[in-house]
Amino acid sequence: MNAELLAPAGDMKKLDIAFEYGADAVYIAGKKLGMRAACKNFDYDELKAASLAAHSRKKKFYVTLNIFPNDDDFDGVDEYIDYLQSLHVDGLIVSDLGLISYIKKLGASTPIHVSTQANIMNSATAKVYADMGVSRIVLARELDLTQIRRMRDSLPDSVELEAFVHGAMCVSYSGRCLLSNYLTGRSANRGECNQACRMVFTPENMHEGLEFVESDGTYIFGGNDLNMIEHLKEVLDAGVTSLKIEGRVKSEYYVACIVNAYRKALDCVLRGEPVDVKYVEETYKAPNRGFNTGFYYGQPVHDPQEHKYYDFCGIVMSDEKDGAVVEMRNRFKTGDTLEVLSANDKYLNKLVTVGAMRDELGNDMDDAKVPCRRYKLIGERLPALSVLRKKQI
Repeated sequence: MNAELLAPAGDMKKLDIAFEYGADAVYIAGKKLGMRAACKNFDYDELKAASLAAHSRKKKFYVTLNIFPNDDDFDGVDEYIDYLQSLHVDGLIVSDLGLISYIKKLGASTPIHVSTQANIMNSATAKVYADMGVSRIVLARELDLTQIRRMRDSLPDSVELEAFVHGAMCVSYSGRCLLSNYLTGRSANRGECNQACRMVFTPENMHEGLEFVESDGTYIFGGNDLNMIEHLKEVLDAGVTSLKIEGRVKSEYYVACIVNAYRKALDCVLRGEPVDVKYVEETYKAPNRGFNTGFYYGQPVHDPQEHKYYDFCGIVMSDEKDGAVVEMRNRFKTGDTLEVLSANDKYLNKLVTVGAMRDELGNDMDDAKVPCRRYKLIGERLPALSVLRKKQI
């Protein structure tokens, strides 16, 4: 069974983590034409580094050109496409029909993947894109498994299907949101979404535009996150080749936790085994809004319960003879019990009690409270890129 695990990478650190934790491919954006302006994204030098990082591991990387462009956005596209081709990018994720046609006319040989933003909902539309020579269709999130199977059967084998299996579900149809633009002038369709649907509204302030957050309000637009970790076999059986995780603006911890869980779950499926429950449980330890199975089995059923997840305390930057060097993200102290997230099952969910610590200058410390400062956990040996986390109380 052919299956690809595709992970988000908002910057180089997340790219390295995605590969470390088992992604077969990542999707990233340059500084032009990408849908996630909130990400750091990749300049030309970083795109080159991403290419080397991916291909040296025999992995793939795809670049998003998935905004809905204005005429001015085509300025410099020729040079940009030429540069991406020189890096041997494995695919361009494009939503706009005109931009797809333009890239084809340039004679670019890089495979084109049609973005989910194109909201391809039926076989007839899929065939139009196939006839244009695209190599992959990223499915609209509103399709169920039966519809996906029907589309797969209608397409030539040369066209792959990609589908989201985990992450945030936009309140708008196929992510075509106007709410952010209406409220703040920031167009979601041009990569500047302010995540208004994730904010809290109250009846008193809904008409005021910019004043959203009130402690006694409700998330009237915010749905559950998608979680298909227990149903990967059904998605693959429907004809999907690439299993996609949402989240280019999420943290390193989120990428590590979710990619690791899906890697292990997918390996179970490929071996013909049931998915181990411990990998299902892992998905609840990353930030989430509760889960459902999206539209795969019909209309989503909303789970109104709040789910506590784990705080991201730090990431292991190096494993030295006298202890692991941890870059701090959330405060921890001597005596705290932290849980380890690791791509190596030997360390996964290991409990660590924080003992003696030293800061970067060699000073003894008992409180790691400065964000992004590095602390050595004396006597604790952990693999590089392991994550330390703490259960919310």
